[in-house]
Amino acid sequence: MSAQQLEAILQMAAQNPPPAQASTAQLRAWFDASNSQMPLAQGLAIESLRIPDAAGGSMAAELLGTPQADPRKLIIYYHAGGFVFGSLASHRALCSYLAQFSGARVLNVDYRLAPEHPAPAAHDDAFAAYQWALANGYAASAIALAGDSAGGNLALSTAVRARNQGLALPAAIVALSPALDLASEGESHRTVDDPFITRELMGFFNAMYVPGGDVRSPTVTPFYSAELQGLPPVQLQVGGRERLRDDAVTMAARLKAAGAEVECTVWDGMVHCWQLLAPVLDEAMASLEQAGRFMAARQRTAPA
Repeated sequence: MSAQQLEAILQMAAQNPPPAQASTAQLRAWFDASNSQMPLAQGLAIESLRIPDAAGGSMAAELLGTPQADPRKLIIYYHAGGFVFGSLASHRALCSYLAQFSGARVLNVDYRLAPEHPAPAAHDDAFAAYQWALANGYAASAIALAGDSAGGNLALSTAVRARNQGLALPAAIVALSPALDLASEGESHRTVDDPFITRELMGFFNAMYVPGGDVRSPTVTPFYSAELQGLPPVQLQVGGRERLRDDAVTMAARLKAAGAEVECTVWDGMVHCWQLLAPVLDEAMASLEQAGRFMAARQRTAPA
């Protein structure tokens, strides 16, 4: 790569801006169309599921696996989109390569979105997906939680909630470009010229998911006041060109201070959620391979 690859992709993206004066439904359709064009990993099997949500209903999910996948190992994946956008389609390719690199099956979860379902609906559904996995025969030691942007928040929040409720904890957590500092207090929120995540977009997402609420509440982010002791190993990845860079860097420091095993990689020159550009962007594939190997090294098919 790849500076050339990325700049070419960014130039193409600039020619496809979000539609002006669009409804939420139109913005979701634009987001899905923009992020569902990448080819999937070869030999991928996809099983469509309905699993319980936290409101007494059900939510769509997909179980993705390559022929080499160990059916006893599971990664629960929570997609990006500011708790407003994103779907199974937008993250199907990303999940397919995560399955390829991890050797596990990946459960891609279509949690409820704002503004129809404001906080803490997405967080409740994320936890419900973990409860479903435990109830359906997956050992906690064989489960990993992962997500990008808002989904990285959900992965970390689910682990905190599982610990608080006395459930067996997952083997590992991976948060890619996690959206944690919803109040935008970190220095990078003021200093980084992010080509995708603007202050206005952050404000839009907050207004949709936490209308009139406390964006620092532990019900919507573990960043400010959640106790972080006793969590499983965490890997954080973030791009150097991200407004959310310090979300990951600061969270890594706090996790380390709490005694957690933590890795944090700042990818020079990378933008928000660059993993969605797999397999076209070299660094996207390298990032997903790094994530997959981290989880695979810690997943166990029987309790230790």
